[in-house]
Amino acid sequence: MKTFRFVISFSITLALGIALNTKIGVVPPLGKFLSPFHGFWQNAENEAIDIESNEIENGLTDSVNIYFDELLIPHVFASNEKDLFFAQGYVTAYHRLWQMEFQLYSAAGRLAEVLGPKIGNANIVDVDRQMRRIGLMYGAKKSEELFKKEEPEVYALIQSYTEGVNAYINSLSYADLPIEYKLLDYKPEAWTPLKCFLLISNMNNMLSRGERDLEHTNALKLWGREVFEILYPERPDTIDPVIPAGTKFNFDPIIVKKPDVTFPLEFTDPIIKNPNEDNGSNSFVVNGEKTANGKVILTNEPDLSLNLPSIWYIMQLNSPEINVMGATLPGGPGVIIGYNDSIAWGNTNAKRDLVDWYYIQFKDETRDEYLYNDNWVPTKKVIEEIKVRGSFSFYDTIIYTHHGPLVYDRNFGSDRSELINLAMKWTAHEGSKEIKALYMGNKAENYDEFVEAFGYFSGPPQNYSFASVNGDIALWINGKFPVKWEEQGKFLMDGSNIDHEWKAYMPHSHNLHVKNPPQNFVSSANQHAADSLYPYYQYDYHYEHYRGRRINDRLRVMDNITVEDMMNLQHDNFNYNASEALPMMLDSLDSASFTDLEWSYYNKLVNWDYFNDPDIQGPTIYEVWWRKLNAKLWDEIDSSEVAVYRPNWFNTVEILKKEPDFSMIDNKYTSVVESSGDLYRQTFKETINSLEEYLEKEGNSLLWYQYKNTTIKHLLRIEPFSKGQVKIGGNRSIVNAASSSHGPSWRMVVELGAGEVNAWGVYPGSQSGNPGNPTYGHMIDDWASGEYYQLLFEKSLSPKHEKVNHSITLKPEK
Repeated sequence: MKTFRFVISFSITLALGIALNTKIGVVPPLGKFLSPFHGFWQNAENEAIDIESNEIENGLTDSVNIYFDELLIPHVFASNEKDLFFAQGYVTAYHRLWQMEFQLYSAAGRLAEVLGPKIGNANIVDVDRQMRRIGLMYGAKKSEELFKKEEPEVYALIQSYTEGVNAYINSLSYADLPIEYKLLDYKPEAWTPLKCFLLISNMNNMLSRGERDLEHTNALKLWGREVFEILYPERPDTIDPVIPAGTKFNFDPIIVKKPDVTFPLEFTDPIIKNPNEDNGSNSFVVNGEKTANGKVILTNEPDLSLNLPSIWYIMQLNSPEINVMGATLPGGPGVIIGYNDSIAWGNTNAKRDLVDWYYIQFKDETRDEYLYNDNWVPTKKVIEEIKVRGSFSFYDTIIYTHHGPLVYDRNFGSDRSELINLAMKWTAHEGSKEIKALYMGNKAENYDEFVEAFGYFSGPPQNYSFASVNGDIALWINGKFPVKWEEQGKFLMDGSNIDHEWKAYMPHSHNLHVKNPPQNFVSSANQHAADSLYPYYQYDYHYEHYRGRRINDRLRVMDNITVEDMMNLQHDNFNYNASEALPMMLDSLDSASFTDLEWSYYNKLVNWDYFNDPDIQGPTIYEVWWRKLNAKLWDEIDSSEVAVYRPNWFNTVEILKKEPDFSMIDNKYTSVVESSGDLYRQTFKETINSLEEYLEKEGNSLLWYQYKNTTIKHLLRIEPFSKGQVKIGGNRSIVNAASSSHGPSWRMVVELGAGEVNAWGVYPGSQSGNPGNPTYGHMIDDWASGEYYQLLFEKSLSPKHEKVNHSITLKPEK
């Protein structure tokens, strides 16, 4: 993307500024915004990098050298850890300041301060109220207090990172501010250590808050147990778990007896939207027995929202105590996914239900006390001030119980007067030490140190894959897991009943793990964690049923594996769902009555090999047919007056195969009793009609990548700052999980052995978050086509290195 794309004409600029700010009710000072000396024109950069050496007034004890390679990845070399993390904060802010701050405005429930009370039909104040009620800041504050008390050395490094961010902020004039500050007409505020902890809370919000307790309660009351179990079974027969099936566990588990309890079974109206259900990842590791050269290879790709600026920022951190490289999260210290001189690690989301809802009974209208274990217990009330740009502040009273904050009450949530007081219990509300885990993990030199480090990782729970230069491979499921009796937390629970409480947490040594398994590989893709031999109850409403099976199918038959083979597997486009659903869909059709047009569509599907490659039409036809079939099949769920949800794709196929007489297949609003075959035939015709209408628009085609339209969107959804029609295959539930707005946010492959570590990576974006930078989004096309960059990782560097194209030195002020 060239600079001229950013420096658009005056008239377009004026329209963009007014349109954006009209939505939020605040027009920026256009004279300053359009000034050629201070305004948005200053964000157009002729050079890829323009950061200069600087003398720092406070925070540094010694000089730090930072070398930027051809990808603008900074390689930070410091003489001590304090200065190392200071420089990490400084250089991250240089490339990503607006992003790192804006995402935490959202997490803190402060968007209305910047955006005003509404954007279109969206009530921003209610968005802020929700974020405050689910308690992200509540958990972040507990974590900060825990570090101050128990981890002062690591907390000091967090403070150094914070000082680095602030040193960069303090160096900026209005002309230097990222373009988004000018569009929204506000300035960055000082960074704080609390924001680093809030970043972890925000990770929990994306990856561990998902649940369906209230929808389950509705479904059980609406349809009864038999239908409920058909729609939402816990453990299908075909699972291929993270920990290899048949693994034996040599420990004495904590036993919790299921009490004789009755769930409230009251209809509820949940309004809080779950995180994106496609949030997940793939990671797989093979040992030297399966590789061509005897080295181990680790891969990882977190599947998350596709945004610009990108979620990840790549960096090397080097001091006498540490030499680590990989993906960092802008706003927090250390490396999240990466490698050092001895080991590599990746992670995928470990599916487990960590949010439970409790019905709260108050003593009276004052809500000063609530019933618990036959006693009236005092509540705590916190008044939250939500500042609103261009308007008065909004005040929201949040009530806290020992379970957690009331999210739904008479002031927020349900309209049903008989059930409005629901408290949220979530492991993310408790103080935790993820930043210590990452700090220790970045320095770990072997398996034992890796296990010790990530034993401090509470959440969001992750399947941590591991590889080392000595040939070990392993996988640990790290997180803080309550010990639950069967179905505890699957439905709304009674907040007054002590038997509904969590009684204990699993010891870390009881967390699922495997080292050097006989199959010579480990993998995880958000599927079930273990088979029924694991002695603890494990449940999540949304396990992944396709990617993990495909990865394991391939790894079982692959030998003499190379780095390129692992890259190709990351880009595998096989549609497992289609391979299991499409044959029965096609078999139901009456080809004797086909029109020529119907034959054309039918033949494209019959000849399709189930690979969602970008330049073919079969995936498009199947996608539309499958979604129309689901809409027709689950119309009773979609039209329900209470909140319920569709079964996942895998179980939908299972129902169609094994429950041909299931009551919901029939449309109860017609006099005819429909079969699954009727639905297949109806929706096949509807699919053709829909796609023919779609093709009438000039420029439309049935090529999969064009129809899917994978788009890397700017966080403010500004079209000129985004990139659409990315030519990539795959889709959700495919190993190459690139859907229209979601997918592999960072791809990494690391080869270790013989004392060497080599790594390759790519992501859909760029190091620079500035739309006016000539490198903005420059990796997107390579990411889409399966190209990788070999990553520069050395123990020492100099400005003369052939891959260094810019270097600076940060010095303490004399």
